[in-house]
Amino acid sequence: MTTPRPVCLITGASAGIGAACAALAAERGYDLLLTYRSDMAGAEAVKARAEAVGARVVLVQADVAEPDAIDRIYATLDAEFGCIDALINNAGAIDTIARLTDMDHARLTRIFAVNVIGAMLVAKGAVQRMEAQGDGGNIVNISSAAARLGSGGQFVDYAATKGAIDTFTKGLSDEVAPNGIRVNAVRPGIIETDIHGKAGAAERVDTLGPMTPMRRSGSAQEVATSVLYLMSDDASYITGAFLDVSGGR
Repeated sequence: MTTPRPVCLITGASAGIGAACAALAAERGYDLLLTYRSDMAGAEAVKARAEAVGARVVLVQADVAEPDAIDRIYATLDAEFGCIDALINNAGAIDTIARLTDMDHARLTRIFAVNVIGAMLVAKGAVQRMEAQGDGGNIVNISSAAARLGSGGQFVDYAATKGAIDTFTKGLSDEVAPNGIRVNAVRPGIIETDIHGKAGAAERVDTLGPMTPMRRSGSAQEVATSVLYLMSDDASYITGAFLDVSGGR
């Protein structure tokens, strides 16, 4: 079934940056396919918020580390919407603060499976459909300032995955630009989301926010505004770019 509104797929949309992107995309006129891994209540709340401003919203429970789950995402998208105009490649994983010497194979395998392989396969599905449609499209990968900073002594594995996403963003942007598909990345810094609590360091926002040049942490809404800018016609000549939303950090 086709839709008169553009369609945006957002992975990891039940909270934080993904949820903020979903709310803003709905306000900007998009219908949405939103994925979540385990937080159904959060995803339902995001769905209700987006529907309140006129968006059609479909939820899919999916762990992007599993290829079968990615197939299910796109099978649902094809059946429910029949097209895709934009992808916000947001789903990601982080583990607790640790040094490399304390990280094991299982941890590294999991975080690369979600943050790199999963993101690449999700982008693959979007590109296949955008190229077949023949009218271009937009992909925004959610990277991190950690890709530049390295996160030594804390999350070198997470930082390494985001460095890979930066390289992937540039390579894919060159690959698909002739087909009118723009690929960019947003690199959030210290943002007020629950990712820090998941890493066992909820205090990081309060500690590191005042240490940025802007002397504060950022909000998920500020990241979402940057993502939607890159998806807009105002950014029509921007591809392969990295927009830091990090308060100067």
